[in-house]
Amino acid sequence: MFSIVATERHDRAVDWTAPTSEIVQKIRSVERQQGVLDHIAGQSVHLHGVHEEDELRGKPGQIIAWRGDAVCRATGDGAVWITHLRAQHAPPGGQSFKLPATHLLREYLSQRNTREAALPIDATPSGRTYRDIWYEDRNGVGYLFFEFHNGAMSTTHCERLLAAYLHARQRPNKVIVLMGGRNVWSNGIHLSVIEAAEDCADESWRNINAMNDLVREIILTDSHIVVSALSGNAGAGGVILALGADRVVAHSEVILNPHYRSMGGLYGSEYWTYLLPRRVGADAAIRLTSDCQPLGANEAARIGLIDAILGTNARELRSRVRAEAEAMAADPNHGSRLEEKRRQREQDERAKPLSAYRQEELARMHENFYGADRSYHIARRRFVRKLAPTHRSASPSAQLVTALSPR
Repeated sequence: MFSIVATERHDRAVDWTAPTSEIVQKIRSVERQQGVLDHIAGQSVHLHGVHEEDELRGKPGQIIAWRGDAVCRATGDGAVWITHLRAQHAPPGGQSFKLPATHLLREYLSQRNTREAALPIDATPSGRTYRDIWYEDRNGVGYLFFEFHNGAMSTTHCERLLAAYLHARQRPNKVIVLMGGRNVWSNGIHLSVIEAAEDCADESWRNINAMNDLVREIILTDSHIVVSALSGNAGAGGVILALGADRVVAHSEVILNPHYRSMGGLYGSEYWTYLLPRRVGADAAIRLTSDCQPLGANEAARIGLIDAILGTNARELRSRVRAEAEAMAADPNHGSRLEEKRRQREQDERAKPLSAYRQEELARMHENFYGADRSYHIARRRFVRKLAPTHRSASPSAQLVTALSPR
């Protein structure tokens, strides 16, 4: 049987009988560095990502529920959610790294039958709690928020976000706004979860296909106008995820990295060979994905990668995008815009089926994941475990030029 609370008081850094406010303050004071050391399920781990909980209660120190990435632990007067854990002792080959708490403790949670504290994505909690995906309806617009640590999206994240998006698409609104998180919009597949998997190639494959499934549904949405509102930075597949929408806006301080190749020559997917050239053209798409340079929002707007700059910070962006989206929902020409969207998608499909883009991209990704060249796996391991990086040329390849050539 696993131990939840350390048996010797001096052996634990967190006194779980203390008030919630004290525990939260202690964890937050060092979570951006090493994190508070504690003991969970027989493991010595550092705690990261703490959120207050106003409703759930239990015996101090016990894990009483889980939701998304986080586990809920009872305190002396309430409970807190812990989203990420990092093992005290590093595995061979590098430093230990943060993982979603529910990922690291999945065996323990299943053995103890710890309950999932389910919260409907469009519910408004009565008090403080933790949730990483939520949805709001307002004046003909559905707003879908997703707050993933560092913008990394695991297979599970993608599947849950897809379910939330399908929920939003069933709502009687005219516009869906993909709001992302407060600080980071998305950075694509979850390299840490992949690194921790029993088979890294298999988990890479599952993760990229889950991302593709999500992007595909956004592209094929013909019932709503879809807007991506980037209030934080985005990279790799996260940029391409945003481009699946009909309109993409950001504030002026957002930085985009619309490339994959710096991760050991990773080719990339998420229908980027369709979405990126249709916005910036084939030549610019090759340059952006080969040069591997960051791109400021103003330059992104200038070249057509995004549609508009709304404000200079996240607060201004969210205020202005709400006003813009509600105006779009009230526009008497909304039906005509949807019809034009359908015609364009049909025209694009006749020129080249969406499935063909996916098949071609995944053929390259399969080589990255399962082929003899291990560059992606080496680069991912060095990145996640904070080892010295190796350098690989990111010059355009003949394969890349061929993929984006007119057909």
